[in-house]
Amino acid sequence: MRHVRVFDGRGLTEPRTVVIDGRTISPDTSTDGTRTIDGTGLVLLPGLIDAHVHLHGPDTLARLAAHGVTTALDMATWPPQLLASLRRVPHLTDIRSAGTPAVGDGGPHSRIPGMAQDAVVRSPQQAGEFVAAQVSAGADYIKIVAEAPGQGGPDQQTMAALVAASRTHGRKTVAHAATAGAYLMALDAGVDFLTHVPLDRPLDPADAARTAAEGRVCIPTLTMMEGTAAARGASHAYQTARRNLHMLHTAGVPVLVGTDANTQPGVPFQVEHGSSIHHELELLVDAGLTAAEALHSATALTAHHFGLVDRGAVGPGLRADLVLIDGNPLSDISATRHVRQIWCGGVEQTPATA
Repeated sequence: MRHVRVFDGRGLTEPRTVVIDGRTISPDTSTDGTRTIDGTGLVLLPGLIDAHVHLHGPDTLARLAAHGVTTALDMATWPPQLLASLRRVPHLTDIRSAGTPAVGDGGPHSRIPGMAQDAVVRSPQQAGEFVAAQVSAGADYIKIVAEAPGQGGPDQQTMAALVAASRTHGRKTVAHAATAGAYLMALDAGVDFLTHVPLDRPLDPADAARTAAEGRVCIPTLTMMEGTAAARGASHAYQTARRNLHMLHTAGVPVLVGTDANTQPGVPFQVEHGSSIHHELELLVDAGLTAAEALHSATALTAHHFGLVDRGAVGPGLRADLVLIDGNPLSDISATRHVRQIWCGGVEQTPATA
């Protein structure tokens, strides 16, 4: 690609040449004998990373790839055989996964149709067995579904035991926390990532400051929060979530881009795979992030916090996960929707038509 401006995590570079050589970005910018694309007027982004999806089959990966999501962090897929089959799908969105989530025996997640029987963790004694089983099955991190006290999720001691066992195995923890009560339980348990942002009531500014001071990371999934609030006929709840995210961001909490894309029966709202990441970027900007911050959150920042050292930026030796768009996303974040070409690990994808 010649004469293309590149998003470097802060802004757009002057026009330059970027060469894809196999699965990686080449340090050699000579273009003799290669296929050449004129990038004049176009912008090249690192491949987008969706930090909260649920996978349901190869078509899920195809939809993600077609919208520029070159890496997806799955937050619960079972059984292990399904997840293993998706890991073997070539040339589409690259995935990491928690496998089966840890849920309580009385919460709404335990009643999701088809929920794995071994997902229920009833005591601290079971926590170590659960984590060991997930690690053995290939989990890259551990997902814990927190509920407010008395609402059927794992109790405080069990959550703490899950976090401790995960650290013993060298795994980070991600906690579902869609209410303020669940959020505080997750903080007290010491989880690394808090996914969703409370809909029910405002967080205390002291809790936002604590989240930042303790190095926790937020994956707010505003798209899911917006859809859930609308499904409940409670638009004010989304505004609560939006203000909570603004508070966390202002306090200095790292914010990652995740959508909660899913086709799971029995959940409050089904978020579309792939296209939703562009809406999530727009909602984050609406909530107070700059366009550059939102794009950084969907690329290098997520790669950093999840230890994906070979992606998240456009640079020599990194995976050729790239999205070529028409328009300047720093002046209008919706420009990310105008996708010209996509590469997943150097393999060109067919962009979605809408």
